[in-house]
Amino acid sequence: MFGSDSSDRPRGGRMRIARSRGAASGFLLILLGLWGALIPFVGPNFDFAFTPDQPWLWTIGRGWLEVLPGAVTVLGGVLLLTSRNRATAMLGGWLTVAAGAWFVIGRALAGPLGLGDAGTPVAATDTKRVWLELTYFYGLGALIVFLGALALGRVSVRSVRDVEYAGVVPAAQPATQPVMPTGPQPAVAAPTEVIETAPRRRSWRDRFRRSGGHHTLAHR
Repeated sequence: MFGSDSSDRPRGGRMRIARSRGAASGFLLILLGLWGALIPFVGPNFDFAFTPDQPWLWTIGRGWLEVLPGAVTVLGGVLLLTSRNRATAMLGGWLTVAAGAWFVIGRALAGPLGLGDAGTPVAATDTKRVWLELTYFYGLGALIVFLGALALGRVSVRSVRDVEYAGVVPAAQPATQPVMPTGPQPAVAAPTEVIETAPRRRSWRDRFRRSGGHHTLAHR
């Protein structure tokens, strides 16, 4: 309306955010996505794998259940790490949440959907079996969902820092100084000081009055 200044309007509107808002989460999500996509091909070299325990062997199950969600996680992490637009960063966060959820539930849906099989853990002990299940699928997916949701919470809230980054904080107005009057000023009369005197104490001589030239005794 009236009196609006174009310099007070945000550059890029409410969608503009600082790149650092999703940088930490995006970087961690990129690392987790690379782990999820590459560990089925690299793990057999360290006796840490699912069947078939052969390095760099492509299967349909590995492609759908590990490579695909890992690549989606990396993409979402890149968007969070590099984007200065709130909508783009939120898209990256939702992609990572969906990819993490697929790591968790993908093995259960692979059979009905005909997506192949991720194999069985190559482990001689129950402890190693649990570690393989967690680091390949369930634990990895839960951690990705957590970081993706955390990033969504950060980029969806418009903070004071975002307002300052957009340049919408108006400049401080200079303080107004009191105006001193000029010209001759009317004289102000000084207040009259009133001096109160205590009543004079009557002596014994004042008790006599003059009446017709004669002294008479005055009664109280």
